[in-house]
Amino acid sequence: MDKVRVDKWLWSVRIFKSRTLATDACKSGKVKIDGHSLKPSYLVQRGELLEVKKNGFDLQFKVIDLIQKRVSAPLAQVCYEDLTSAEEMNKYQSWFVGKGATERREKGAGRPTKKERRLIDGFKSESSIPDQDSE
Repeated sequence: MDKVRVDKWLWSVRIFKSRTLATDACKSGKVKIDGHSLKPSYLVQRGELLEVKKNGFDLQFKVIDLIQKRVSAPLAQVCYEDLTSAEEMNKYQSWFVGKGATERREKGAGRPTKKERRLIDGFKSESSIPDQDSE
């Protein structure tokens, strides 16, 4: 196996959650090699450098190994080298801080009212990344 479709490879190494998302990213010009947008059917080879724009972040991956079937995360990490710049990784980490924890509400306070929900949603949207692409 010398070549694999780029959308299939991106899905199989878990860069995208589904193959449809990987295909859509290719079609919308968010997957590139040397500044040239790729079609989903592009056949990627070992050693190529992929530039992926995902959720407003510019990620770079070097293809180490080619796989066609989705595998577990530890096996998938061996198939590529993450060459994303430190600046971009810091941007991602600063955005991700606090997103993983569940939200808490005082005991006995009940569900938020419609007005409180709007305030919460307004606060959350202000703290997100300003130039994030909608996907």
